[in-house]
Amino acid sequence: MIKLFKSRIAWALILMTSILFLGVFGYHYFYGFTWVNAFYMTVITVTTVGFSEVRPLDADAKIFTVFLIVSSVFIFGFAISVITEYILSRNSLQLLKKKRVKNKINRLSNHVIVCGYGRNGRQAAEKLRAYNKPFVIIEKDKGIIEANEDEVLFVEGDVNEDEVLLEAGIDRAQFLVTALPDDAINLFVVLSARQMNEDLFIISRASQVTSIKKLEFAGANKVIMPDKIGGDHMASLVVMPDLITFMDKLSIEGEHTTNLEEVEIEDFQDQLDCKSIKDLDLRRKTGCTIIGYITPDGRYIINPEADLELEPKGKVIVLGRPEQINNLNQMFRLG
Repeated sequence: MIKLFKSRIAWALILMTSILFLGVFGYHYFYGFTWVNAFYMTVITVTTVGFSEVRPLDADAKIFTVFLIVSSVFIFGFAISVITEYILSRNSLQLLKKKRVKNKINRLSNHVIVCGYGRNGRQAAEKLRAYNKPFVIIEKDKGIIEANEDEVLFVEGDVNEDEVLLEAGIDRAQFLVTALPDDAINLFVVLSARQMNEDLFIISRASQVTSIKKLEFAGANKVIMPDKIGGDHMASLVVMPDLITFMDKLSIEGEHTTNLEEVEIEDFQDQLDCKSIKDLDLRRKTGCTIIGYITPDGRYIINPEADLELEPKGKVIVLGRPEQINNLNQMFRLG
């Protein structure tokens, strides 16, 4: 629709320019006006301002002037209507798009709110999209929003405002990721979010080591320092390059990479009578290997024994190739 309007506007501009050139050349070549007088006559004629002529017109010049007036009225009327319709339609489309996005956000629950769509926020969004986890981005830069609004649900505004957090569904959200480069703003967001949703799991970025304790005290469940992680990763590539390269392969991208998946025991118990890891027998059934177990109280057990007793609120960490993870999801209807 926008392309159609643009083509009609182009035609309107062409017609307006053409009528101006026709008037100037007509008055100059056919009726002997100077270029300045010809331009003056053309302008007062097509705009119908009613100023007096430069000199008295003969019959032919009057007929030409009448033709110019009638043509310009239709052409300028067409141009004004096209431009007005384009502006109104563009505003209507923007309002319709914002309403559609708002309705989508209002239907979300247990979703993720990401504050900021910079480098870290973008990486978080890509990971969430790969896992089909619903999320909303809060961003105040209109340029960023317009460039990515077809792919991501955005709420335009300042994260410091409670109304913006409410518009993003903070009261229904399960996670909040604040990935802003300013620790003070992240601290304020964490404080506001914790007051608005006590059950929210908050993950905050920190640039300074001194900010970690403050963010945790404000209510952040996890605090991440991207610069520290990046430095540790580069140093590890020097000390143990093969191991780190292997760990990098534990990705969710690509057909031949390996995935890690977290599964709650209740997802299995709904379909199996399993009391231990051995009862699950995931290796034979799906090809996936259980490499970790998380107890209901949050204790992590690496490489658990086969006879480890499973508890309803516990979780298992499984390792497998994409097709093996897919077998797991299909067999137990996960995800």
